[in-house]
Amino acid sequence: MRRILAVTGTRAEYGILRPVFRAIQAHPALELGVLVTGMHLSPEFGLTVREIEEDGFPIAARVDMLLSGDTGGAMAKSLGVGLIGMAQALEALRPDMALVLGDRGEPLAAAIAAVHLNIPVAHLHGGEVTCGGMVDDAVRWAITSFAHLHLAATEASAERLLRQGEDPWRVRVVGAPGLDAALQTPLRSRRELADRYGMDPDRPWLLAVQHPVTAEAERAGEQMVETMEALAALGLPTVLVHPNADAGSGAMVEVIRRYSEPHIRAFPSLRDYLSLLKEAAALVGNSSSGIIEAPSLGTPAINIGARQAGRERGDNVIDVGHDRNAIVAAVRRALEDEEFRRLVSRRRNPYGDGRAAPRVAGFLADVPLDDRLLRKGLVWQ
Repeated sequence: MRRILAVTGTRAEYGILRPVFRAIQAHPALELGVLVTGMHLSPEFGLTVREIEEDGFPIAARVDMLLSGDTGGAMAKSLGVGLIGMAQALEALRPDMALVLGDRGEPLAAAIAAVHLNIPVAHLHGGEVTCGGMVDDAVRWAITSFAHLHLAATEASAERLLRQGEDPWRVRVVGAPGLDAALQTPLRSRRELADRYGMDPDRPWLLAVQHPVTAEAERAGEQMVETMEALAALGLPTVLVHPNADAGSGAMVEVIRRYSEPHIRAFPSLRDYLSLLKEAAALVGNSSSGIIEAPSLGTPAINIGARQAGRERGDNVIDVGHDRNAIVAAVRRALEDEEFRRLVSRRRNPYGDGRAAPRVAGFLADVPLDDRLLRKGLVWQ
C-alpha cells in the first residue's frame, strides 16, 4: 500500500483537493493521510479543519504556522515556522509521497521539507501563470523545481513545464480537480440557499470573493473600497467571503466590516461555496474559482484587477480594473447582455472535463518509486 500525505492550508484549496482525497481513498493501492495547516487551524478564518474532520478524511498531522499579521514579513516568517513543522511531521510519518497544490507558502514549506527527507513530491496545478501575483508565480515555480511529479491542469501548463526542462515522463495533464467537485458534488438547490442566506430565489444574487494581490498589498484596502462601493450601488443580494490570509487581507476585512448594507452578508468561510457559485448571477472579485470552476457551472465572473492576469480562461470572464463604475457596468453586462450570456451558456472550459481526481490517483499509484524519480536533472544539463 502506497502512503500519500496530502497537504492543505486553506478552505479554497481543500475544496479543490476534496475529490482527489476521495479518489486516493478509493484506489486499492493507495492510503491517504492529510496534513492540515495554515488557515484551517485559525478560528479567525472559520477553523475549517472541522470540515475535513466532518468529511471523514484521516488527519495525520497538524502544523500550526499562521502568524498574526497581514504583512509580507508575517508571510515570510510563517513560511519559516511552517518549514520546521513540516519537517518534523514528515520525518515522523515518512510517507511514500507528499501531494501539494498550487502556489502558497504551505505547499512550498512541505515541498522543501520533503525533498530534504528524500520523499517524492507530486504537485497539482503547476506550470500556470498569474502575472498579477508576483509572489504567487515565484512560489509556484519554486514548488515545480522541488517537485518530482507534475499534475498539470491544462495542455498549455504542461508545455511550460516541459520548456522549463522537466522530463516528459514526470508531467501528466489531468485537468483541474476543482471541476470534479463543481460537477459531481451534490449541491444545494436555489430554494435551500435562498432560505439559508435570506435571499429571494426569484431575484438575481451575487457571490463576492476578493483576495489581496501580493505585489499591491499596500493598496488592498483601497481596492476593496471600490468593490464594496460597487456592490452597495448595485443593491443586489450579495454573499461575500473574507479574503485569504495574505499580506493586505487585514485592511480588506476592516473595509468589509465598515459596510452595513443589509443586502451584503459577509462570512469568514462558506461550506456552500460551490452551490452559491452555481446559482449566483455573477461572481465578483478575483478568485481563481471564477476562472476554473465558474465556466463549467455557467456563471459569469467579474474578474477585478491583476491577480489572475495571464491565466487561461473561458468565455465567462469579464476583466475590469479596481474602479467601482467599471465593476457596476460589468455586473450589469453579465446580467443583461444576451450575446455574452449565450457565450457563457456554452460552458467552454480549458481546465478539463471534471474527471481529474481518478487520473491523479492512477498516476500516483502507477509511477515507480525508485532512484530515478528522486534524481531530477537540472534545466541547463
